[in-house]
Amino acid sequence: MPPQAQAQLDKFPNSLESENGFSGMELSEVVSNAILSAYNGGLLSVSLGSPPAEGPGAGAGGSGLPAPTPLTSNDALLFHEKCGTLIKLSNNNKTAERRRPLDEFNNGVVMTNRPLRDNEMFEIRIDKLVDKWSGSIEIGVTTHNPNSLEYPATMTNLRSGTIMMSGCGILTNGKGTRREYCEFSLDELQEGDHIGLTRKASSALHFFINGIDQGVATSVTPPVVYGVVDLYGMAVKVTIVHNHNHSDRLRRNNAILRALSPEGAHRRPPPGLAHSEPDRLLFHPNCGQKAAITHEGRTALRPHATDDFNHGVVLSSRALRDGELFQVRIDKMVDKWAGSIEIGVTTHNPAYLQLPSTMTNLRSGTWMMTGNGVMHNGTTILDEYGHNLDRLKAGDTVGVVRREDGTLHFFVNGVAQGPAAWNVPPGVYAVVDLYGQAAQATIVDDSELLPLPDDISEGNNQLSPSSPSSGAGATDLRFHQLHGSNAVITNGGRTALRHNCRSEFNDAIVISNRALRDGELFEIVIQKMVDRWSGSIEAGVTAIRPEDLEFPNTMTDIDYDTWMLSGTAIMQDGNTMRNNYGCDLDSLGTGSRIGMMRTAKGDLHYFINGQDQGPACSGLPAGKEVYAVVDLYGQCVQVSITSATGPMDNSLSTSNATEKSFPLHSPVAGVAHRFHSSCGKNVTFGEDGTRAMRVAGYAHGLVFSMKELRTDEVFEVQVEELDEKWAGSFKVGLTTLLPGDLGPGGGNGAGPGLPTSLPELQTKTTWMVSGCEVRRNGQLQRMNYGRNLERLGVGSRVGIRRGADDTMHILVDGEDMGPAATGIAKNVWVVLDLYGRVKVISIVSSSMLEEIEGTKPPSLSSDTGSEGEEDEDDEEPGTMGENEAVVTPAALEFLENHGKNILLSNGNLTATRVASYNQGIVVINRPLVPQQLVQVRLDFLNRQWTSSLALGVIACPPERLNFPASACALKRAAWLLRGQGIFHNGLKICEKYGPNLDTCPEGTVLGLRLDGSGGLHLYVNGVDQGVAVAEVPQPCHALVDLYGQCEQVTILSLETGAANGEGAGIQGDMEKADVVDGIKESVCWAPPPDASPLKSCEYHALCSRFQELLLLPEDYFVPPPKRSLCYCESCRKLRGDEAHRRRGEPPQEYALPFGWCRFNLRVNPRLETATLSKKWHMAYHGSSVGAVRRVLDRGELGAGSASILSCRPLKAEPGCGYGESGENCVPPREEQPPPVLLSPSLRHAAGTDALASKVQFRDPKSQRPYQAQVAFQVCVRPGSYTPGPPSTAVGGPPDPHFSPAELEWVTKEKGATLLYALLVRVE
Repeated sequence: MPPQAQAQLDKFPNSLESENGFSGMELSEVVSNAILSAYNGGLLSVSLGSPPAEGPGAGAGGSGLPAPTPLTSNDALLFHEKCGTLIKLSNNNKTAERRRPLDEFNNGVVMTNRPLRDNEMFEIRIDKLVDKWSGSIEIGVTTHNPNSLEYPATMTNLRSGTIMMSGCGILTNGKGTRREYCEFSLDELQEGDHIGLTRKASSALHFFINGIDQGVATSVTPPVVYGVVDLYGMAVKVTIVHNHNHSDRLRRNNAILRALSPEGAHRRPPPGLAHSEPDRLLFHPNCGQKAAITHEGRTALRPHATDDFNHGVVLSSRALRDGELFQVRIDKMVDKWAGSIEIGVTTHNPAYLQLPSTMTNLRSGTWMMTGNGVMHNGTTILDEYGHNLDRLKAGDTVGVVRREDGTLHFFVNGVAQGPAAWNVPPGVYAVVDLYGQAAQATIVDDSELLPLPDDISEGNNQLSPSSPSSGAGATDLRFHQLHGSNAVITNGGRTALRHNCRSEFNDAIVISNRALRDGELFEIVIQKMVDRWSGSIEAGVTAIRPEDLEFPNTMTDIDYDTWMLSGTAIMQDGNTMRNNYGCDLDSLGTGSRIGMMRTAKGDLHYFINGQDQGPACSGLPAGKEVYAVVDLYGQCVQVSITSATGPMDNSLSTSNATEKSFPLHSPVAGVAHRFHSSCGKNVTFGEDGTRAMRVAGYAHGLVFSMKELRTDEVFEVQVEELDEKWAGSFKVGLTTLLPGDLGPGGGNGAGPGLPTSLPELQTKTTWMVSGCEVRRNGQLQRMNYGRNLERLGVGSRVGIRRGADDTMHILVDGEDMGPAATGIAKNVWVVLDLYGRVKVISIVSSSMLEEIEGTKPPSLSSDTGSEGEEDEDDEEPGTMGENEAVVTPAALEFLENHGKNILLSNGNLTATRVASYNQGIVVINRPLVPQQLVQVRLDFLNRQWTSSLALGVIACPPERLNFPASACALKRAAWLLRGQGIFHNGLKICEKYGPNLDTCPEGTVLGLRLDGSGGLHLYVNGVDQGVAVAEVPQPCHALVDLYGQCEQVTILSLETGAANGEGAGIQGDMEKADVVDGIKESVCWAPPPDASPLKSCEYHALCSRFQELLLLPEDYFVPPPKRSLCYCESCRKLRGDEAHRRRGEPPQEYALPFGWCRFNLRVNPRLETATLSKKWHMAYHGSSVGAVRRVLDRGELGAGSASILSCRPLKAEPGCGYGESGENCVPPREEQPPPVLLSPSLRHAAGTDALASKVQFRDPKSQRPYQAQVAFQVCVRPGSYTPGPPSTAVGGPPDPHFSPAELEWVTKEKGATLLYALLVRVE
């Protein structure tokens, strides 16, 4: 290699080593030729090599391709001289630059001077970026001629003839047509990067990034198009590239090739890791701003985790190999923030990546598990996946692995969570985001890990040893490789799932890989469901071969040779032939098993949880083969073939779980589990309290555990004797009732207060399983749970466990049936009911957890808790304030399932939103009881937001809900009170009900009560507001959405609520609820007239009398009680107003009009939507009394308002201008209106007589003289104004809170302002 070439290559960052098989010059030629090939030979105006030598065959670096035709000045692509208003052209119209890039982010559109030819490359180089705005350059084509086009502020606003690449997607006429066009996002390009496009002769449009073809963006492009570039956001300056720089292109493509290469792991390690073991996974030294790498690259931490919650991204030092597990242990957590660790992979090389504040902000080449969802390039692709990472504790581990088939799997505490993504490219880097609570993590070596299974089954995302799908089984039945478009087959053909289950509900039909034999059972287990759609799984058989089946949207659309069970209906060829079959598929839940079998007689039988439901239909053709078919429809998302599949025998539900079930040991001395002496009147005990027998009748057989059930402790009994003359069977559950509380018990004595059976035990909170039903305090919570307890036999074992995640699990013969209920209290006792057939049981378990540690399913939560910690939690209510009552575990509290920004405290009585303005839904754990008032107190408001809390009820089980960002997005069985409206499933059904909840002050007590007929009542400070919703379904749970201003609420005990609601009068309630810090807070709630501050505020009354003297039409103003608001010192302090607020998109700060009185104006109905959405900014405009009526008549500020601010000429900028047209500006077609000057500070907008003139008037009431000023509060459309320094001498100092460079806003656009209020100040 020539020395000069060697020196040039040494400047390239991390240049490829010679071991790749190329010398430096060879690599240069390979890359050049590869990119030239991408241009298909028709783009030879782009040259990557040296200038072509003369002579035949010398073009393109000696490759034999013809040399490019030189471009003449008339043919060269340039920017058209007509361009966006902020664009400045230079360099013979080859360079475009957006002026004032720190003040403006749009109006930077430029187009080519002529249409593009077929196969012609239009390429630009990014010369300058600014790090202020979001978004960046956009590029594309348009059919509009620049000579006749009225340029929009941004090109994506154009609604015809335009195709643009924005970010990593394609927009056609302003609407997204391809979300993920390529792996590279334009928003992440740097200065010096190249972007190009070409319209092929075939009409296909291709985009190029640094010379790499990104593929077909759209296959149909109009024949005549102009190139267009939008210098938006960060993009400030670009230049058209004609003579492509070879070394610059080579350097950038080498970097991209490295980032995408699977051999990235074999490259030279970064300088800080030069002496590390080459194969050992470490953290890369390039990490987030708030992160640090220690312990020789093994540990990553956020040193100041309590000061900031993000900027903690760390990546692996090398790419992961196929099948290599990257796993970290959480070492340290803080309890200040919401959210926690996130883990995933990315194609980006950490050496070149500009790390974002959080990895989910990256819009290309990135897959992350966050919470219990999976995101790809910042977009959620799986809503309910695996264990919730936000619930992990210090000591837990999380991991990620990319398999050879391109699937991505995550692990929690060594347990596989199943496939999360498919088609993940090789050579990805592991990513850990130390976000929120996660403060420190350490890489765990393979030697410290559980062995990885060779075949990862999805199971129920927990893979307990007893999972029906965890065993392969002896059958060769699998799902066929042909299936519906939304279906995915994994786990070696044993598991099927519906992709994008939150956005798609059908097109997920799967079929068996071969025909069923006569008498052969095909059984599946439902592993995952979503609580979003109506309808659920459908199953049956078809005589259509998979190769001949054109998969429809749903299998019941097939009109020949198909038999399906849908709900309770048997359908043949799409027509219902029988209703009310013995089972209902729509009622099945997670863990339910469904089987189908054709008998030799041609009958079709269905099996639910192993039980034959009888013949569904007969006459299936005996000579035809039939295939099992499953439609993953609606709520059903994932199923797996069970090991029971195969020829029918006496056991339809065999499982390999029995090998790992709990040890069966006889009760001996030293076994700690015993029955409590308190029991039902028909029970006697034997064998030292480990054996219980019902000696008479069929009921009164309640028995309890001697001690509380500890976390993850299993209490297991074995059935010793049955009495077949009785129906019904054994019941098992957990209760917060202390055994003996209902009466004394003796050795064989009964507590006189105990009920006859377990469903009647409702004095304290009780969770129980009866048959296959789950009940709470006797109320049905869930059906079809696990195996039916009514079918237990002698020798059957039943266990119960309270999980560390507050769930109740039932185990039958050692097989965990999964969580039966959630939100289980900490102090619970086991309760068993010797009912019906089951007569005698014996304890076969021990409380010594170490005996069964090796046999129980792996826990997904760390076992770092101790009894000491639980004691501390129990003592928390004792430290509450004097207004909060100590509650027992059975009292009301918030469920642990809540919005992701919620932090529960005070024994789950207090809910606090710790981030953002949404994701704050909480639900009370107990259903509403008729005539019982449930109340919460609003503890804290954050005035920087608008709107406030909402409350209502939901009639679906809250334990399974995946809560949306706000309660208005709940679309099923939800009734909500928000503002003054009533909403049902997100739709407003009533307006102007009760007081406005958005204006409730701190200390307000809000309550909900169901009357005897099921009507829902709202209570405000103990006052009934009447029926809000009639006939609410029961059971239902109270819900509170901590939205906007509302940041904290606390449940008041039932005793406190009753006292407030009934025992005291209205005045007494107002005094208790509305006194905050010694000040009576009742401004916003329309209390009795003598309690309203506005009625007693003299300043407000004085301003109102002056406003009446202006003789303005009443129709211009909002009617009472929202007509006016006083900002005098007394009123604003009473409300607790902060001096400044933020509003609009992007948010812009403005000052409240302290010292003034505001009279709200009616909003133009055509613009009301934009205003109410809070997208516009807020500002002020000083005026004069004589101009007020003219401004109100016109409806906006502008010429003729007789205001100094709107008539004064604008001070021109030097060198560019508003004073005269710039060289690239379109000549004005008509006289431009004078600019309107505004300010976010009323102190500046009305600071002098010149800006807001004062007038003398005499108060009609007191006859005293006063001076008055007027001003307007206006909404301003973002992007329509230009901020700048003051251009008028203002008396006194400017507002010090605002930057002088942004104190004055200038707008010329018509319709850019909207009158919001008239302001009056009297001196």
